[in-house]
Amino acid sequence: MAQQQDTPGLFEQDSLTRSTAGKALSEDMESPADTLAMDMTGVDQMEQMASDTTLGDNMLKLIQEGSIRKFNLPDLPEAAKYDSLWMEVLYENASLSNEMFDEVSHLDYEKTYATSLPTDTLKARLERLNQKTPFNIAYNPSLENVINSFLFRKRELMEKMLTVSQFYFPLFEQELDNYDIPLEMKYLAIVESALNPRARSRVGATGLWQFMYGTGKQYGLDVSSYVDERSDPIKSTEAACKFLSQLYDIYGDWDLALAAYNSGPGNVNKAIRRSGGYKNYWNLRRYLPRETAGYVPAFLATMYLFEYADEHGLKGEKVERAYFETDTVHVKSLITFDQVSELVGVGKEELRVLNPSYKLDVIPFVDGKSHTLRLPKYATGMFVANEEAIYAHVKRELESKESPLPQLVKEAEQNSIRYKVRSGDYLGRIAERHGVGVSQLKQWNGLRGNDLRIGQRLTIYPKRIPGETAAPNGATAAANTSIPAGAKVHTVRSGDSLWTISRKYPGISVENLRQWNGISGSKLKPGTKLKLCACPS
Repeated sequence: MAQQQDTPGLFEQDSLTRSTAGKALSEDMESPADTLAMDMTGVDQMEQMASDTTLGDNMLKLIQEGSIRKFNLPDLPEAAKYDSLWMEVLYENASLSNEMFDEVSHLDYEKTYATSLPTDTLKARLERLNQKTPFNIAYNPSLENVINSFLFRKRELMEKMLTVSQFYFPLFEQELDNYDIPLEMKYLAIVESALNPRARSRVGATGLWQFMYGTGKQYGLDVSSYVDERSDPIKSTEAACKFLSQLYDIYGDWDLALAAYNSGPGNVNKAIRRSGGYKNYWNLRRYLPRETAGYVPAFLATMYLFEYADEHGLKGEKVERAYFETDTVHVKSLITFDQVSELVGVGKEELRVLNPSYKLDVIPFVDGKSHTLRLPKYATGMFVANEEAIYAHVKRELESKESPLPQLVKEAEQNSIRYKVRSGDYLGRIAERHGVGVSQLKQWNGLRGNDLRIGQRLTIYPKRIPGETAAPNGATAAANTSIPAGAKVHTVRSGDSLWTISRKYPGISVENLRQWNGISGSKLKPGTKLKLCACPS
């Protein structure tokens, strides 16, 4: 079997993807040399210091204070810029899944559009696609309407997918090839989730490939209070390949396998019976659930627009280096993203992008199970060289009254509830009603913006039963964005984003900038002054 690093993929030169795709490391790293190219000045010195038990606390103090940077672990400036821009694209992409859900669910494949795409040209292109793929791609007016709808109503969304696909498609293609599935099946993840690993549908389907709880468990995806492997890009992709392979074995037809992936084999079987025995998707469509009726056309329309993007002037941003250099370590103690961020200087937002399967920003430690932390390569060296000091610090925090963990542990042990959004609801009101924070609601449900739709379902770990009176000090005040005299500020320049600004100031995250400056969206106006502290107004 070809090794994963042969093709630039989701995480280049990564010890997790170097093993068989979708499987965790078989053994722990024993030293930085096991997985890291030892060309990083200072790692040897750090190992020597960390191995001296009398210096462990001093080393930890140096890490926390940031003076560990005196070892100057280098990074190529151009590569660092690519990573920063890539992380920003992936972080902002998370809000697109709801747009895709709504589009597929309410697809009007009978509505026509006055477009510049001649029907004869479309017929010829579809025939060429049909010749080179095992899908049944034949022209019909409904498919033409869907293609035109995507092309002229969802052009911006398609261009964003062209950009983000450079990150995920190499991983998908590797696994699809391993399971002898048509490589064009990679477009399914766009229809399912708009390439958002934390996407969650109104019925609870989760991840890039939108697994329901039971189906995910059936295909080996762990779901617990802390972990949801349906959001793990590698493991969920392997599970999707297994599921699709089984469906094809049943029907011998990729169109029907797609329909069954969306609505379940039972609904497809009922549609075959109601149609009188037809097995062509287009003959069955009227007998399928509405969402599934638009599902295969949405898939075929996406395939068409990607294959003929140049002809339609669809332009995604060309990414110079479509991967991150990362590595993974097996955790030996429960540890939070806050602690990791504090100790090795990686922002929480970046940790969430690289570790999307951890629901509460906590990596648990469970006997008999392997949980890994994925880090940028430079930070992996720091973590491994100072493991003993790091875990000693985590242990002290766990035993401390000021530990950030008890609250999270309590949340994980509580039974979650599913809340259905009603008319007039907004995140602040829902959060106050259940005694939680807006940021927690967003975290639990993979939300990046503040928009909600009526009927949407949210997972909540409530601290208070709705109707209980909140404590006087529990009220959430609107952020005061006035800047006190002497406060450190950043003046927004053209091209700035919350992500790029946070990277300029160690210890400051995107969430900090939002909270301190009362920002709810992602757009910044040049000339705006942002507070760089939680200083009073």
